[in-house]
Amino acid sequence: MSLTYLHYEVLRTFRSRALLFSLGFPLVLFLVVASTNRHATLEGVSFPLYYMAGMASWGAMLGIISAGSRISVERQQGWTRQLRLTPLSPRAYLLAKVVCGYLTALLTMVVLFVAGTVLGVRLGVREWAVMVGLALVGLVPFGLFGVMVGHLLKPDSLGPAVGGLSALFALFGGAWGPIATHGTLLDLVRDIPSYWLVQSGTVAYGGGGWPLRGWVVVGIWSLAAARLAFVAYRRDTARVV
Repeated sequence: MSLTYLHYEVLRTFRSRALLFSLGFPLVLFLVVASTNRHATLEGVSFPLYYMAGMASWGAMLGIISAGSRISVERQQGWTRQLRLTPLSPRAYLLAKVVCGYLTALLTMVVLFVAGTVLGVRLGVREWAVMVGLALVGLVPFGLFGVMVGHLLKPDSLGPAVGGLSALFALFGGAWGPIATHGTLLDLVRDIPSYWLVQSGTVAYGGGGWPLRGWVVVGIWSLAAARLAFVAYRRDTARVV
């Protein structure tokens, strides 16, 4: 039953118009901005590399949050209530959302990485692997945020919430360019998981990974997001039972 439902979710995800937004907006913005600054540098790396990592991070965040937030629509349609009458477990249901979110995020990253290569980004196999691996870890709290939003909000407020949340994280994480280069503000943004998501491209260029602070920040935000998602799920299911 769980594999059947996952197959259904994957098909529905890749037929969704929301996929066009998580793919299209970051790709178009990257091509327009990076193509006119392809010989510039930023934060010690080539501008196309930095901006590729930034736009891939934004699109991946948007895609994975959107996947979880679709729970809100299914709640309103009564689909979640119907699923509770089937052998499908809540864990399998939520896991399917997370898997679909990651597939969307991966597709977004692949498209941006191909576009970056076209504009001159050159990385070794190990560097690509480090960047993708760190990005997948950095997306964990955002996948959980999507589940939380899906259980808390109504469909009519979903679009602005998901778009606004992903845009704020992208802004403060430096997806469109570093918001701070020194001082207290830089210390603050380093405590935001999207900062380390964007930095996955920069650190991969040097062949390394996040420092300990990056792992701690992403870990703490993931635990907090998991707790909030669980509380939102329990309140939502208790209200409809």
